[in-house]
Amino acid sequence: MSATAATGELPEELSRRESRLAKIKQAKKVLEQRAREQAATEGKSAEQVKKSQAGEKDQYNFTDPESRIMMGAEGIVQGFNAQVAVEPTMQLIVGQRVTQAANDKEQLAPMVEAIEQQSGQRPAAILADNGYCSDKNLEFLESAEEPENKIEAFIATGKSKHGEHRQPVKPGPLPPSATRVERMKKKLQTKAGKAVYAARKYVVEPVFGQIKQARGFRQFALRGLKKVQGEWALLCMTHNILKFYRALQA
Repeated sequence: MSATAATGELPEELSRRESRLAKIKQAKKVLEQRAREQAATEGKSAEQVKKSQAGEKDQYNFTDPESRIMMGAEGIVQGFNAQVAVEPTMQLIVGQRVTQAANDKEQLAPMVEAIEQQSGQRPAAILADNGYCSDKNLEFLESAEEPENKIEAFIATGKSKHGEHRQPVKPGPLPPSATRVERMKKKLQTKAGKAVYAARKYVVEPVFGQIKQARGFRQFALRGLKKVQGEWALLCMTHNILKFYRALQA
């Protein structure tokens, strides 16, 4: 009898196989849990949530299990959803977050909370792309008990088709049954709405350009959500320090 068997240990080759099998089983459990969480987010019944199973195309990353598959500017990537809120005067980052969410539909309220916590102020108005647009999000911005705490929203309701911005606004008021998204769409078609939303092009978008192009930041160096959150926070702080330094040099 070999010494390995006598001590109750598995041969090295078999041990690697057992280790891989254990990791696969753990991955399956994680995917099933994600499927249940997704079903709960979609408002499905408790029974439906319980029966939810991972889909055939659901994937698990063994290198960084906390990362997710997302659609980025350059196509599908394995990563995290990094977000910033920027004030218009100096392009300072006044709120930042990193999430595992593949889209921004559920991120508006948490982002407002991040702005309040990190800058000490509640925003008076918000410009955002169509990824943040939903009746639920627009209701949240209108729901403050005190009128002065309501947030004026300018949120795109969809991607504009070629020439759509030149089309005149349909005359007459919207019907009482119009949704918040429909009212927002008409608001952004007005002359004032177009002018306000256009500011997004030189407030938020340049900041991502400065981070990616000027500083060469293309991917996170660390793994795991908590570490990536710290890395993003440090990067945003550096951005603000540079903005203050250049303002003092002007």
